[in-house]
Amino acid sequence: MTETRGISRRQVLTIAAGATGASVASAAAVIAISTPAQAAKASQKIVKYQDTPKGEQSCESCVQFEAPSSCKTVDGTVAAQGWCMVYAKKPA
Repeated sequence: MTETRGISRRQVLTIAAGATGASVASAAAVIAISTPAQAAKASQKIVKYQDTPKGEQSCESCVQFEAPSSCKTVDGTVAAQGWCMVYAKKPA
């Protein structure tokens, strides 16, 4: 499966790999820019979404999170205490 709801697995993996040397916020911005407004969001499976935080990182502290339970880039219901690989910390 190479294409899922408008964003390919390859795009997500490329962005994630690039985030190692760049800020995660930049990676999230690339996803937002590369996905047309009318395109569907990435599936939870593709971005490795989990219902629990990863250390200090959780959806509620991510710029992509839309309270109470959705995300700008991830499809479906998203828990405030969840996490995925497109996490980008809100600026302080």
